[in-house]
Amino acid sequence: MQHLSSIEQQFVDELKELYGAGEARELYFLLLEDQFGWSRPTYLMRKQELIDHYIADRLLKALSRLKEAEPIQYILGYAWFSGMKLKVDRSVLIPRPETEELVQLIIEQQLQAHNGNLRIIDIGTGSGCIAISLKSAFPHASVHALDISNDALHIAKQNANRHSLSIEWIQADMLDWDIIFQTDQLFDVVVSNPPYITEQERGDMHPNVLIHEPHLALFVEGSAPLLFYEHIAAFAWKHLRAGGNLYFEINRQYGADVCDLLQKKGFSNVQLRQDMQGADRIVQAQKRDSF
Repeated sequence: MQHLSSIEQQFVDELKELYGAGEARELYFLLLEDQFGWSRPTYLMRKQELIDHYIADRLLKALSRLKEAEPIQYILGYAWFSGMKLKVDRSVLIPRPETEELVQLIIEQQLQAHNGNLRIIDIGTGSGCIAISLKSAFPHASVHALDISNDALHIAKQNANRHSLSIEWIQADMLDWDIIFQTDQLFDVVVSNPPYITEQERGDMHPNVLIHEPHLALFVEGSAPLLFYEHIAAFAWKHLRAGGNLYFEINRQYGADVCDLLQKKGFSNVQLRQDMQGADRIVQAQKRDSF
């Protein structure tokens, strides 16, 4: 049998090159919190306890996966987003804090506009984090969520069911939107966090993202970095009601380009917003009646 403290040291020794000692300890604590439900003070009081071989083996198997740069969320099988526990696996991106900022912006603005009976569509839903958060905030809203991946939609549906939320799921390629949607289908909010990382940016990515997260949800061809924004903007121009809102999470390198694209398509009130790190991250716009 092993002491918890000795396994902690093993985590630090074997992960410090990849994550640093502090983050290695944090990853170890997250695994213990999941295993035992302990708070940090509880762990500090009990770290000299012996644990049985079964639990030690589970922790060391997790360590092996972490050494391969696998994200802790995939190992645990869940991630937290806007206060909700969501299932994740390698078929979906791990929800990011920047996307939480996008959701919070939408909620704040729609509440200020006193819009409760909204029609919302989330394009490229992945784990369903955006659609589920918005449905939770607006229980009377009609929320649709689209993704090309059946595996991703399977996870998203499980997450919605876990939180007892009703969402209309659509399995389709957004690039074919003009043959998917009826002309009379109108929405108050169109939101998307589409693939926006170019191949040229691969070298700047952490291995746990590059190796383990789904490339289908990450990458866009470098020759057409605005591909999804162009198609979704065209969809929004046709399927947003007058006065409706379009929201994008963006590649910070293309904020001005996305704004210019939307203005040329006729959208008004186009705004570029920064995330908590000060990087260009959100573009919002409004549909007007005509040019």
